[in-house]
Amino acid sequence: MNHILVAITGASGSIYGLRLVEELMRGERRVTLLVTRSGMDVLRYETGLKWSGTTSERQALMRDYFDGSPNLQHFSADDLFAPIASGSSAPDAMVVAPCSMGSAARMAAGISDNLVERAADVMLKERRDLILVPRETPFNQVHLENLLRLARAGAHILPAMPAFYQRPRTMEELIDFVVGKILDSLRIEHQLFERWGEG
Repeated sequence: MNHILVAITGASGSIYGLRLVEELMRGERRVTLLVTRSGMDVLRYETGLKWSGTTSERQALMRDYFDGSPNLQHFSADDLFAPIASGSSAPDAMVVAPCSMGSAARMAAGISDNLVERAADVMLKERRDLILVPRETPFNQVHLENLLRLARAGAHILPAMPAFYQRPRTMEELIDFVVGKILDSLRIEHQLFERWGEG
């Protein structure tokens, strides 16, 4: 896994996407980060990170936040001319963390109104890893049917459900458990949580 696309949509839990990018950067992976318009609003509300301005201004903000990594790139979520919108330039894997139910519904219907949805469509058609991290509760029948449709199309559905057998003491440990499970699905080694039977 050399090139991984991380998308943050408008569900609660934007910290999962940010934390995942941090871990991928630590592993010196090439990362593309996309944030939808509603994802920017949630980022600002939940983390105080003001992800606004032009694409170049957001790129500078992103480099500052992630310590200037040269392996990190950003495209505007409405830039359907970005390389990742084409199967010929598809990343190795894509993670949508968090994945809003609106985004999941549009992906399930094959709608590509923005770059996140188009990139997800590319991942499915190219049979590459697409990991969706829904952060919604409770799920209604429409949510479940959309997620099932995506799973049948090849997506991995990985709800943001932290475990408690490792007896977490901080919010960071709860976040790291979910991010660790994402890394497991990407087949990337990590030390973010203690595995069952290791303690």
